[in-house]
Amino acid sequence: MRRYLTSMLTAVVAALACAVCAQAQTEESHVRNAPLPPNEVQRIIQSFTAKETQFRQALNQYGFKRDAVVQTIGWGNQITGEFRRVSRFAFDDNGQRFEKVIMAPMSTITEVSITSADIEDLSGVQTFALETDKIPQYNFTYLGKEKIDELDLFVFDVAPKVMPDPKKTKERLFLGRIWVDDRDLQIVKVHGKGVPDDKNNKYPTFETYREQIDGKYWFPTYTYADDQLVFGSGQIVHMRMRITFADYERYRARVRILDDSDVIDQSEQQKKPTPTPTPTPQKKPPM
Repeated sequence: MRRYLTSMLTAVVAALACAVCAQAQTEESHVRNAPLPPNEVQRIIQSFTAKETQFRQALNQYGFKRDAVVQTIGWGNQITGEFRRVSRFAFDDNGQRFEKVIMAPMSTITEVSITSADIEDLSGVQTFALETDKIPQYNFTYLGKEKIDELDLFVFDVAPKVMPDPKKTKERLFLGRIWVDDRDLQIVKVHGKGVPDDKNNKYPTFETYREQIDGKYWFPTYTYADDQLVFGSGQIVHMRMRITFADYERYRARVRILDDSDVIDQSEQQKKPTPTPTPTPQKKPPM
């Protein structure tokens, strides 16, 4: 059965957390008070972070289709540029996953540069997995519960304990809010952004919904962002992003059963002498 959703300094971290959470104030009004003892809250955190580790490992076993659209928006809500990349993530004969680009028209965005690496970062699939070994890096604040469609969800605010210094490390952490299914104890919705950014690299606040695949794993199916990026130069870029994930398919190793003729052919080939390759002549040094 498939269950789904339709629809640096501590002060610096706190300030950023307030800014991100302010965007979710309309949602916060739907969070109801549902007190839990501290040991139960900790158990839930341990459970969903452990599931995130399983989620990352399981996702590496699946192929899927991703359709990413990034747009810049000008006056009157007009689209001024667009980047699009449609890909199928599949497996080769050796079991290695690769990206096969289905469609990638030339980008018409001029205000900022968008790369495939940015899409990986913005999609919220891998980069910000809140795994067990990352618990010490975060503060988790339990807010209560919220009903979305048929799901009853635990709601947590998440913020780094210490903001990474972008001048010293490329590590980026998650800042925002998560919704955890109260039955599977897996994250089913994420609202937030990657931090830190700097004056030249800005990232929008995104919202990702996950859907249960194969009755086990909550994989992302939809990511959306509509945000204004303010750069150090004073430039403001209104960016809109939509990323969809579909057609999840678990990889299964290809097994070939050899018949007697295949075995004979292979044994005969092994008996044939291997020709000695002709050595490549060495280039003479210039006179």
